[in-house]
Amino acid sequence: MEPITTAKLEDGALVVVDSAPIIYSLEGRAPLARRFRPLFDRHAKGQISFAVTTITIAEVLTGPLMAGDDVLAERYRAVLTSWNVIELTTEIAATAARLRAALKLMLPDAVQAASALAVNADALVTHDRDFSRLTVLRVLG
Repeated sequence: MEPITTAKLEDGALVVVDSAPIIYSLEGRAPLARRFRPLFDRHAKGQISFAVTTITIAEVLTGPLMAGDDVLAERYRAVLTSWNVIELTTEIAATAARLRAALKLMLPDAVQAASALAVNADALVTHDRDFSRLTVLRVLG
C-alpha cells in the first residue's frame, strides 16, 4: 500500500482527519500507518494543521475504553483536543443530512464531510471508500 501524496497540500493547509488514519497511526498498524505517515510528518513539522470532529474523538477513544485502558484513552484525548475540534452544530447536521440524501453516505461520514465543508478545510483525509462520491471537497486517502 503506497503512502498518500500530500504534495498538493500547501503549507498552512487545514486538514480534517477521519478516525481510521488516526487509529492506524496511534496504534502503529502497518502497513496502514505507513500509508498516512506523510500526512502526520507534515503536521509534526508544522506545515499543515489538523482538525477533527467530535465523532472522530468518540470513535478513536472507543478502542482504549473497551480495553479498559483509561490512561491511554486520556492520552489519545489530549492529542485530539490539541488539534482544531469541530463541534457538531445544527448547520453541520443539516448539511450532513443533505449529503446523506444526495450521496447515500453513512451518518458519521456525512458529518465528517459536512464538518470539513463548514470550516473550509483544504482536504479530508480518510481510509473510507464511501467518500469517493464526494466531489465538493478534496478527499485524500
